[in-house]
Amino acid sequence: MTTVFPAAPDFLVDQRFSRALRGYVDSVASALGVGPESCTVDVDVPASAYVALDWALPSFPDRDLALLWDEQHGWSAAVETHSGEDLLVLGYLGGTTVTPPPDTVAHFLEDVRTRPDRPGGPEPPVLRPAGWHDDLAAELVQPARPRTRLR
Repeated sequence: MTTVFPAAPDFLVDQRFSRALRGYVDSVASALGVGPESCTVDVDVPASAYVALDWALPSFPDRDLALLWDEQHGWSAAVETHSGEDLLVLGYLGGTTVTPPPDTVAHFLEDVRTRPDRPGGPEPPVLRPAGWHDDLAAELVQPARPRTRLR
């Protein structure tokens, strides 16, 4: 005889959160003209995401630009470094939410690319506590938002 037990509530929250975060990051990547193969998502606490970009800034011509996200600070722009060092964060989007619409993230990145003197806040804003993935999953699952595509 086989007995099927219902999934634990924490498992269901983790699955829902993982799908919601992946969908949100994919939407941001799409707004930037980047495919999902350029994105990674980590749903541990604190949850984070990374979007690789094949763009370089004039001030860092030998380094690719990347977009980073975490559940406490939201989006930031960074440049890759050499030899596995930490990325060099250029600025934070800030705002009032860690999940701004993809077009807002695209405009932030365009500012970083065209106005390197004003890429956003220099200090990471703490927009929400880490670990409340059920609440964050609900925030991530929102109606379709208009997309701005950058290239």
